[in-house]
Amino acid sequence: MNLKKVFAFAAAGILTVSLLAGCGTGSGAKKTLTMGTESGFEPFEVKQGENVVGIDPDIATEIAKDLGMELKIEDMNFDGLVMALSSGKVDFVAAGMTIDPEKDVDFSESYFAATQVMLVKKDGSPVAGVYDVTADKKVGVQLGTTGDDAVTDNGIEPQRYEKFADAVMDLKNSKLDVIVMDSAPAAVFAKNNPELVVLDAPYGDIEEYGIAVKKGNKELLDSINKTIKRLKDSGKLDEIIAKYND
Repeated sequence: MNLKKVFAFAAAGILTVSLLAGCGTGSGAKKTLTMGTESGFEPFEVKQGENVVGIDPDIATEIAKDLGMELKIEDMNFDGLVMALSSGKVDFVAAGMTIDPEKDVDFSESYFAATQVMLVKKDGSPVAGVYDVTADKKVGVQLGTTGDDAVTDNGIEPQRYEKFADAVMDLKNSKLDVIVMDSAPAAVFAKNNPELVVLDAPYGDIEEYGIAVKKGNKELLDSINKTIKRLKDSGKLDEIIAKYND
C-alpha cells in the first residue's frame, strides 16, 4: 500500500468516526442509528405486530446500512418528534414530515411529493370541496401537522388528534365533517373504510417530505442525502414506494 493510499484510508476513517460521533454520544463508534417516527401514517409507517414498517423504515434501513449501523425505531406522537431530535433521543426523524424551513431542524433532500386533501363520508357529507371547509364545520387534523397549520392559517380552529386513526373513527361516527390530511395516508384510510372518500380537490399546494436531523449535524445529513440520491438514481426509491402502495 503506497503512502497516497495510506493517507486516503486514514482520511476515510476519520470521516467515518466523525459521522458516527455526530449521531450520538459516548466514547467509540456508535453502532445503533435511532429513527423517530409516528406509526399511524400508513403507507409511510404503520405498526405490524411489534415492528414499524413502511416507506420510511425501508429508507431508514438503507441509511443505516450505508453507515454500517443497526437501525432502531422509536415510535412516539408526531408533535414530540422535533423535541426528541433536539434532545438527542433520536438521531433523525423520518415520518412523512414536510420540509419546513421554519422548523428548528435541518432537512434532507426531498424523497416524496404530497398534498393535503379532504377525507369525508361518502354519503351526506356537508363538505364537497375546499370552500366548504369553514369555521362552522367540524374539522379534524393531527396535532402539529401541515394540515393543522393549513386549517389554522385559514382562520379555522380544528379538533386536534394525536393519531389520525382516532380522527377517522370520529368522522365515521359523524363527530367530524372532514379531516384535512396528507394524500397518501388518506387514500389508505379510504381504501380500508368504504364509507369514506377522498375529495378530488387538494387543500393547499404540493409539499415535499424530507428526513430531519438535529440542527448542524452536517455529517449525518450528508450521509442521508447520499443514500437518498442512491435510491433515486437506482430506481430503488420508486420500488419502495410502490411496495407499500399496491
